[in-house]
Amino acid sequence: MPAGRTLGCSFSSPPEPQRLGPMFAAADVHYPPSGGARAALVAAGDAAFSSITYEKTVFVAEVAAYQPGSFYERELPPLRAVLAGVDDVGLLVIDGYVDLDPAGRPGLGAHVHEEFGIPVIGVAKTRFAPATHAVPMLRGNAARPLYVTAAGLSAADASDLVRAMAGEFRLPDALRRVDALARNHAALKLHE
Repeated sequence: MPAGRTLGCSFSSPPEPQRLGPMFAAADVHYPPSGGARAALVAAGDAAFSSITYEKTVFVAEVAAYQPGSFYERELPPLRAVLAGVDDVGLLVIDGYVDLDPAGRPGLGAHVHEEFGIPVIGVAKTRFAPATHAVPMLRGNAARPLYVTAAGLSAADASDLVRAMAGEFRLPDALRRVDALARNHAALKLHE
């Protein structure tokens, strides 16, 4: 993959894929112990992510410190960087919550939805007690549920989409892959 350095960000990405319609994308951010943040994105032509056709990673050298209740302030800049130049995203899946309670207190996904104007599905691996509206759903042979929230589509529809995503494990393959890329563990291959 070509690599470069631009405006304090390093990136790696294959050539742009040819697309006939909107892409379905998943994004994640990891914070290495040495500082900064590595954001990753994977995309597919179908909501099941049956074949990942595009991957991109971006390193952001400076990120805000973690502040409870304002996690989105830390996470949004790396997500902006990884989404920059990626057109036609019709749906974005993130690791986390869209909203944090039934009253709609915005979480990361709500801020992403507001900023980019695209439907966002939040898939959380752990229960957040105030998020009683999150749809718990099981995948594969998992005994522990994932917690699904959404903006731009119903949580029930989002849960159905997550259930149908490729992969036999609790976490869909697209989310496993984007997590591995964000952690710089690109050797994890899926569907081979």
